[in-house]
This record gives sequence, structure tokens and C-alpha cells, in this order.
Amino acid sequence: MRVTASRVIGWPARLMHRRTRLTISIVVIVLLLLAGAIYLRKKAPPEAARLLPESDGILYADLRPLRAATHLDQHPVRHDPEYQKFIDATGIEVERDLDEVAFALHRMDDPHGPNGPVAFSEVFVGHFDGRKLAQYLSSVASSTETYAGHTIYSVPNDGRTVRVTLLGYDMVAASNTPSAEQIHSILDRHRTAALPFTGSSLLAAHYADVPLLSLAWGLGQIGLPLSDDGSDMKVMGLSLPMTPQATFVASLGWAGKTRLRVEEIAPDEAAAKAATDSMTNLLNLARTLMNGNANDSSERDIQALVNSAKMEQRKNRAILTATIPTDFLQRLVSPPAQPGANPQNDQK
Repeated sequence: MRVTASRVIGWPARLMHRRTRLTISIVVIVLLLLAGAIYLRKKAPPEAARLLPESDGILYADLRPLRAATHLDQHPVRHDPEYQKFIDATGIEVERDLDEVAFALHRMDDPHGPNGPVAFSEVFVGHFDGRKLAQYLSSVASSTETYAGHTIYSVPNDGRTVRVTLLGYDMVAASNTPSAEQIHSILDRHRTAALPFTGSSLLAAHYADVPLLSLAWGLGQIGLPLSDDGSDMKVMGLSLPMTPQATFVASLGWAGKTRLRVEEIAPDEAAAKAATDSMTNLLNLARTLMNGNANDSSERDIQALVNSAKMEQRKNRAILTATIPTDFLQRLVSPPAQPGANPQNDQK
């Protein structure tokens, strides 16, 4: 076979061209995988919520936007003596250092027991000094347990035991359920926290119903008696049919204004229509009673909230939407003024 000079010279160029195409292909594949991972992460529940154990309800809040909108960390708060001891020992101030909270609600079989009708499991994300917090927990704990490489501190509190463990430098978990099953579950889930769609069955079933980019949300069934005789709950004489079988998804979002959305997923369309009609009647009655009777800014904010509320039905879902005035939201999170309080002393 005859080999020409042009073939010998062109071979390295063709090889480099192939390598360049291969490199570009690899880069494109990696970028697509990263984009997919980012997309899945945005669609996945927050890690704090994914760590929660099986429960009847879940509440979650990202406090950072709320803090920025209301300047919560700038409001001086007078602390009771016990909480002040906690602050002095750990350096943690909730209004300043807590970034995310996630609560699991566990309905108790005996509502008259030490936990009352509901027990809680929590995951907190924020800025913590782990060494100081561990020292404080050791000083107040009645016993400790090691599980999955973590120390669980059992702290007596009002006839119950609160189990607390440090999951990492910025994350703490706690549970006041009667057994250690729930705190163990949190630690077990922590091992697989990198998987974006792990979590409880309630979260898997209904997190898709939470609007994207919600700052705070809750979901679950009421599951509690609505009246002594089992009939519909009544407000101002109007029936409000909320059955224990209905699942509720509530959320707060920001789109220029703070938006409240409460969705009732009823057993059927008839139940959703009844809930929509009842809430519409209640809102109309409230508007009539409040019309022109607002005496101060707080009442005017409530009137604006009620006036903005709307009900609609989508098949078996009854949906309430409303706009929360910023001033009203700030008043909700601001501590009430206390006689004799000195803000300068409180900030020291």
C-alpha cells in the first residue's frame, strides 16, 4: 500500500479532532448530569424535612427570608430565666441563629397522657457551637445513648423525655415521643440524606402538592375529633365540613407579596364543594361584619387579608388563597412590648 506524505501529515490532525469531539461529548454529558441533579434537588423536599420520621403531619419553615422581611433578629426579646441559662451556656439565640425548622406531628393514642394529643420530632438547621451545645446537653441529661455513631441525650421535661442529638455542625434533632424509635429513625435517614427523594411516606405522597419555592408549608390530616358528637364543626353558626379523611396542604410563598395557600384534598368532589361553599359563606360574613369597622392598622391589615381571600374548587380539592400584608406579618413575629423592658439591656 502506498503511503503519501499528505496522509502521514494529516493523521495527527484527525486524531486530535476525534479527541476534541470526545472531550466535548464528555463535558456535555457531565453538564447534563449536573443540570439534572440540580433540578432534582430543587424538586426534592428540604433535607431537614426528609430526615423526619413517619408521622401524621409535617411543618417546615425557612426562616431566612422571614428574618430578612420582618427583621426578626433585630427585635429585642426578653427571655425567661431558664431560656436565658440555655443562651448563656450555648450561645444560641433562636431568633438570630436558627435558619430552618422541620416538625413531625405524631398523634398520641392517649390524648390525656404526658404528651397530650400530639408529640413532636424536630430537625433544626442553623449556626451552632457543637462543643458548647454538647456540654450543655450533658449537664441536663438524665442519661445518654449511642446510636449510629451519635450520642443521644435524654433530657427530662414536664413528665416527658426529650431526646436530642447533634447530626452535624449545623443540624440538631430532637423528639419527645414516648419511645426512642423516632430519634433512631432520624439518625437512620441521616445516613442516606444525600438521596434527594428519601423521606417519610407522607412527604413522598404530598410534597408534590406544595407550591414551588414556598418559604413555609405544612401537610397532613387533621385526624382529631371535630366536635363532641362527631358532627361538622361550626363557626358563627355556619357548618364547616372538614373530615378527618381530608388531607391539608398549607403554604406561604413570596411573589412580590406574601401569599397564603391552603388546599383541602377531600375524599370526593361533593365534600370539596361543601367545604368551598362553607368557607365562601364564612368569608362573605366576615367581610360584612368588618366592612368599615377597622379602628387601627392591625384591624385594617386583618380586613385586607380577609378581603383578599378567595375560594375555588378543583375536582376533589377546595383551595383558599389570600395575601398577607407585610405589616401584619411583622406584627405576628414581633414580640409584644413588656412593661419595664429595656431593649438596650436585652441586646447585651
